[in-house]
Amino acid sequence: MFYSFLRGLIRAILFLVNGRATYLHREDLPDGPYVLVGPHRTWFDPVYFALAASPRKFSFMAKEELFQNPIFRWLLYHVNGFSVNRDHPGPSAIKTPVRILRQGDLSLIMFPSGSRHSAELKGGAAVIAKMAGVPLVPAVYQGPLTFKRLFSHKQVTVAFGTPITIDRKLKLNEEGQAQIEKQMQAAFDKLDQEIDPNFHYVDVTGKKD
Repeated sequence: MFYSFLRGLIRAILFLVNGRATYLHREDLPDGPYVLVGPHRTWFDPVYFALAASPRKFSFMAKEELFQNPIFRWLLYHVNGFSVNRDHPGPSAIKTPVRILRQGDLSLIMFPSGSRHSAELKGGAAVIAKMAGVPLVPAVYQGPLTFKRLFSHKQVTVAFGTPITIDRKLKLNEEGQAQIEKQMQAAFDKLDQEIDPNFHYVDVTGKKD
């Protein structure tokens, strides 16, 4: 219930701050659970992803440092967040989301690059999707990259791509991972081009991983 309340509250706030967002290809979203994957471009793009894919509810990974703050810890638990040690992920980084997806009530938001400051895709999303038996759904966000720029009323667009089903027979070794990563990147590029043929992402923080 808290998740639904918070989603409605955030939707209203963002509408007042930035206006109505545009969501493309919602009809491509699966009825059951899935792993939503996209390039990480701003700290609030997962919020827009979750709003765009409503009424489906999501779980997501958060770095364990955030759970050290009691207020953040309470909030994260109530919006289906779970902690991950980014430096030493461990087996739970795979087992926890797989268990959540298999239960069927929640989907999962993941960023294959790991952070906003890296363009290199990693294989965790593919492993989780295959083990849980759910598809990967590519998505992209285009819009303001800082909270301050949200007030400029620059258009926000979220686009969803065709789900990527991972063959159970596919071995997720280096070659298999590269195959899925290539599919994801091609889907991201296609969606970006559809929204704006001249789009080019620039990390406004200037940081690098």
